[in-house]
Parts: sequence; C-alpha cells; structure tokens
Amino acid sequence: MPSKKVIETKQISRVFKTGDIEVYALNEVNMVIEEGAFVAIMGASGSGKSTLLNILGCLDKSTSGDYYLDNVHVNKLNKNELADIRNQKIGFIFQSYNLLSRTSAIENVALPLVYDRSGRFSNPQKMAMDALEQVGLLHRIHHKTNELSGGEQQRVAIARALVNDPALILSDEATGNLDSRASIEVADLFVKLNNEGKTIVMITHEPEIAQFAKRMIYLRDGRILTDELIKNRRTKESALKELELTA
Repeated sequence: MPSKKVIETKQISRVFKTGDIEVYALNEVNMVIEEGAFVAIMGASGSGKSTLLNILGCLDKSTSGDYYLDNVHVNKLNKNELADIRNQKIGFIFQSYNLLSRTSAIENVALPLVYDRSGRFSNPQKMAMDALEQVGLLHRIHHKTNELSGGEQQRVAIARALVNDPALILSDEATGNLDSRASIEVADLFVKLNNEGKTIVMITHEPEIAQFAKRMIYLRDGRILTDELIKNRRTKESALKELELTA
C-alpha cells in the first residue's frame, strides 16, 4: 500500500509585484512529502524558505500551481477555511516560541483546543497534559512561561503544536534562539516524535540541526536545487560528544 501524501505541491510559484517588476520568490516548485517523513528545508537568505513555509502552513497562497495538504486542495479554500485547516491539520513551532506570558505551560498548550470550532475535543486539560508528558515537561505544567528556560519554553511550544494531533508539524527555525545543548535536545525531541509517526517539516539555517532529519531539500532562488536523503544522520549522542570536544 503506497504511503499517504501529507504535502504535494505541483508547479507552485509565488510572485511579488513592485510596480512593473515581478519577483519570483518561488518558481515552479514540485514536492511530495509523505506521512512519517522528517524533512529539513535549507537555503540562503532570500532562497524562498520563508515563502514556502508560509504556503505550506496555509498562511499565504501561491500565485500559480496547486497545493494539497492531507488530500485537501488548499488553493480552493477561503479565509475561514484556511484558518480551520491551520488549526486542525498543522502544528506550528516558531523561533520565538509565541507563548502567552504569565500563563502556565498547560494553559498555553490547551489554547488551540479552546479555539477549535470543530467540537472534537471534550477534555482540553487532559490532552494538554498528555502533550506536555510527550515532550518531557509533566513536572513543569503549572509553571508560568517566565519561570521556564528557553529550551523548556520551546518544549511547551512543541507540546502546543502536538496537542490536536495534526497531520503536519511545521518548524520555523525552532532552535534559532537556543544555545547548542538546548538545540540538540529539541532536535532529538523531533527525532523521537518522528519515530512515533509524526510528519515533520523543519526550516533551518543550521546544517548541524538539519542533519537530524531524514531528508534535506535545499532551495536556491526560489527553486529546489537538491532533494536528497540524509545518509549519516546526526544523533543526540554524537552531537553532545562533538560539543564536549569543542568546549
């Protein structure tokens, strides 16, 4: 039985217009990401990473081409439908955590469930607790965000992304604000979640973090330059050993 496609893009382009000038931020990108994949997307500044992330995350639409997310044809959706698909099918993790300050970890994680209009979730507190347990933060559930370290705050953000069991987890420079050790811990957490079956797409500018993924897509000038499986994946153990040697 073939694997289920979580993401499929067909010839998607994104054109920004300034007066008479057209700038192609993405140029006819074709991509398939199947269920259970762990993909790192890399590229220099201006390569199209952020534009691609915004389209994959249903925050923006392509100018041309077609995008399918979990078998839904995204191009045909209106603003309300896009908001619903973001809430139901995508878990976002950002560099800046985007947590509510002076609010407990469990309250932050339960937030997507509170805003969900589908009526699918009868016990947000229990689900939020389970998600925090998944990321190893059960002992910190009642701590306010300002009482947590950067790495712990990012784990809360990851738990929030997981809580409604999305088809796709999208990470945008999730380790960008963390020190080396905390970055390794978060990358290793992604590996564990992926081993449990989560589909993860991770935008990063850090090659050493990208090496935790199974596959790397490299963008240049709005096009896919390379799309390859990662042969020698990095592990938490090897990364920590490297860190000790350079300390």
